[in-house]
Amino acid sequence: DKAINERYIIQKDAVLKEFTSIIENIIDKGDRNKMSENYPLIILMIGINGGGKTTTIAKLANIYKKKGRSVMLAAADTFRAAAAEQLQMWGDRVGVRVIKHGEGTDPTAVIYDAIQSAKSNDIDVLICDTAGRLQNKTNLMNELEKMSRVISREYPEATRENLLVVDATTGKNAISQAEEFSNITDITGIVLTKMDGTARGGISITITDEYDMPIKFIGMGEGLDDLIPFNAHEFAEGIFDA
Repeated sequence: DKAINERYIIQKDAVLKEFTSIIENIIDKGDRNKMSENYPLIILMIGINGGGKTTTIAKLANIYKKKGRSVMLAAADTFRAAAAEQLQMWGDRVGVRVIKHGEGTDPTAVIYDAIQSAKSNDIDVLICDTAGRLQNKTNLMNELEKMSRVISREYPEATRENLLVVDATTGKNAISQAEEFSNITDITGIVLTKMDGTARGGISITITDEYDMPIKFIGMGEGLDDLIPFNAHEFAEGIFDA
């Protein structure tokens, strides 16, 4: 690194400290690393299947319930078999209502109904699940676009967070996901999942740098409490931990 060469830093600890500082500066997006505290809040969860999206929704619902906020879930992944049932299971466990339709129905209709219910019941936080895979990429992106338009049209006064859930172990695939999904909607933040193993999430440095996407949360395990707010300093230090 230029800074290291110019200052002739050769001791291992000093070099690691300098690298940690450089990474922290890249991934620290200030207040953008925090979730909005303006309510009502609609969180659109985006990401491919298998990335931990459903469990992350449950963890988020748990966080907001503990804050004393009213929470509702929308099961708008109507294309994956048993997706709604899986979300319902988590909803029951957390103690929040889930709006769902039958498998194969229009996911945007689920979003519409959930918004109407959230408005009439003065719900603080509406968290919307979405499909991670359809027949092809174009169909998937078109559906996400429709959902985003319906939210903007039906609940313009609500604050929006569009969170991209990224499996920390997927490497370069995470970059392509960030690029593709950001072409469809404004990604307001990233949730890094599966950080409980050997994965350090180094690929997130590239995403936050190239696409200017702030990291909001880190998923450390499967428990409801295993979702922690992102801390740039701690994350940067963790990358170099043995």
